[in-house]
Amino acid sequence: MEKKHILLLTTGGTIASLPGGEGLEPHRSDVMERQLSQLRSYFDITVEDLMCLDSSNIRPAEWQQIAQRVFETRLDYDGIVISHGTDTMAYTASAITWMLPGIDRPVVLTGSQLPLADVLSDGPDNLRTAFAMAASGYNGIYLAFDRKVMLGCRAVKVRASGFHAFESVNAHYAAQVSNLGLTIDKTALQPQMGFPQLMTNISDSVFLLKLTPGLDPRIFEMLSVMGYKGIVIEAFGLGGINVLNKGLRGIHRCVEDGISVVVTTQCLYDSSDLRVYQVGNKLLELGVIQGRDMTSEAAMTKLMWAIGQGMEQQEVARLFKTNLAGEISI
Repeated sequence: MEKKHILLLTTGGTIASLPGGEGLEPHRSDVMERQLSQLRSYFDITVEDLMCLDSSNIRPAEWQQIAQRVFETRLDYDGIVISHGTDTMAYTASAITWMLPGIDRPVVLTGSQLPLADVLSDGPDNLRTAFAMAASGYNGIYLAFDRKVMLGCRAVKVRASGFHAFESVNAHYAAQVSNLGLTIDKTALQPQMGFPQLMTNISDSVFLLKLTPGLDPRIFEMLSVMGYKGIVIEAFGLGGINVLNKGLRGIHRCVEDGISVVVTTQCLYDSSDLRVYQVGNKLLELGVIQGRDMTSEAAMTKLMWAIGQGMEQQEVARLFKTNLAGEISI
């Protein structure tokens, strides 16, 4: 059987790190070559070092660079694997989902909690899973970790050091590895978004705010003055917000100033629903947008992308009611 041709784009991260004078430092793909030599028995692999960064240093500009390279090279390969640091991998996976609508190749992000150079590294397993998914023929943006594959826009890092570091929140796994091999759940794959496009314009003027009891509502006025164009609020429970201390007034000012305000829940699982309680209905009356059961990473990057595409409040509201890539349950 002819080997599938897979492109590996490296970006740094723990998986490609070695000990340095001040702790682990990311290196180029040469530190991954021992593992790649084993994978070459099964796949025709081309490696490209795109960047060499700790993922805490990956910003929207790097998301654009990754998406651009995926789009430019995709037709030359059967699939693409992106090695990435775990700390912000879920943000990158969500961001490039919006930037690459209709992607016509499997694109799979992966990394590790221990460097490949460590004898106990989880990296080899994660790479094998990622390459298998990249060769599967099922198009979309995915994240592979701990023998599980999930939609990029549903992935959340839930453990700082454990190997089961990522979870598919409010969605089934797209695939899992067992003694049966890579088992695909076709009902959990990314829905197709039309023909392939590259849409990398994105705004970094979006603020993610986690509510706490007693939060000073003047924070909303400050965000408006600072020129933010979007705010994602992680509210309590189903979408609760303190309305007794001028909180609504601050949010109302933001909406009046043209800022798109999305409310989601601090709870990892289930959905916000502003229609249940009085405080939530007051928010809806102000023109606040429901985040539903989206992850914070997906809501944040989707809002950044929407504003970057030039969408106004009403267009953003319509977009957040639209399931583009499996990010919300409707």
